[in-house]
Amino acid sequence: MSIENLDTGQSRNMAQQAQLARKMSAFDNVSKTPKSRMSEAEKSKIEQASRGFESIFVNMMLKEMKTAQLEEKDDEGFGGNTMQEMAQLSLSDNVSKQGRGMGIAQMMYKQMTGENIPTRNSYSVPPQQLKPVSISDTAAAKISKYDDIIDKASKEYGIPKNLIKSVIAAESAGNHTAVSPAGAKGLMQLMDGTASSLGVQNSFNPEENIFGGTNYLNKMLNKFDGSLELALAAYNAGPGNVEKHNGIPPFDETRKYVSRVLSYNSALGEE
Repeated sequence: MSIENLDTGQSRNMAQQAQLARKMSAFDNVSKTPKSRMSEAEKSKIEQASRGFESIFVNMMLKEMKTAQLEEKDDEGFGGNTMQEMAQLSLSDNVSKQGRGMGIAQMMYKQMTGENIPTRNSYSVPPQQLKPVSISDTAAAKISKYDDIIDKASKEYGIPKNLIKSVIAAESAGNHTAVSPAGAKGLMQLMDGTASSLGVQNSFNPEENIFGGTNYLNKMLNKFDGSLELALAAYNAGPGNVEKHNGIPPFDETRKYVSRVLSYNSALGEE
């Protein structure tokens, strides 16, 4: 092995050790909180740190195994090593995110919280279903009438305007009097119970409905750690179903809904 590659390897080892130290320090902010009083946000931070620690550990383990195997082989050079390490990083990250990982993250999480680490469902919307799809001209014209309200709701809750428009297009196609067979009402199709919990008195009122729906979408994004796919799945099928199935529920309607909103949003662009 060349001196250059040896130096590079040493630098990467140091970087990995620094990453491990950072992951361990992530526990400091929550380790003093009694297990019984930990908030969901604190548990989420512990889960992320635990899975991150496991990912780095797995990557280091794979690297040591590869080093042992290559001791009697010719060096593949910087390019080959770099590609292999990228693959290792991807594999390590995926291992740590599947279910409860390989056990290290589970042990760390349970030690800190007294609970099992949440299992994770690897399903995500297939890329072929995420191609940009334009909202119909008719729906777009109807939705444009509410641009001012959408702009205000976007600023109030920090949700991109085009994402709000995409949800409205998928939910009601811009019809503020729409009622679903299940009883969801208005532009963003709020169920009566959800509307009441959000302070919405009249779901057919465009401003109340848009502010309520945007507020609810924001709550789902916060609940599911910023995952747009999971937030949209929860918006459609309810957060309980997302938690029950540890990811996007296996409902054809929900998966098509998530795909449709993401496709509309992709066509509109980030704004």
